[in-house]
Amino acid sequence: MKKDKTLVIGASTNPERYSFKAANMLAEYGCPFVLSGLREGTVAGSPIHDIRKREMFEGIDTVTLYVGPKNQAELEEYIISLKPRRVIFNPGTESPDFQKKLETSGIEVQEACTLVLLRTGQY
Repeated sequence: MKKDKTLVIGASTNPERYSFKAANMLAEYGCPFVLSGLREGTVAGSPIHDIRKREMFEGIDTVTLYVGPKNQAELEEYIISLKPRRVIFNPGTESPDFQKKLETSGIEVQEACTLVLLRTGQY
């Protein structure tokens, strides 16, 4: 199974939110993605899946976080179970404890901005 999808956690239909901007930029760059958040809606033609359901999406290469550290604890095991290649901690989402757990699980950790990575060809 090819792993090339990005899972955006903390997706929002609010155009001011960086998760909204990231979804649109992923679409613009032709990167397959799925969205997960607390509220239903659609962004860049993709539905936002209810994060509380912990859906086991297949082919997830990258998880990009738009959820603060205090709300990550309940998502840690779920994210690790997806077996992504990497998890991107966007500004304000950094969590040293979770980052250590990911690295221990063999998952690459990046403290970076998904928007910058895409725009600069480093994604």
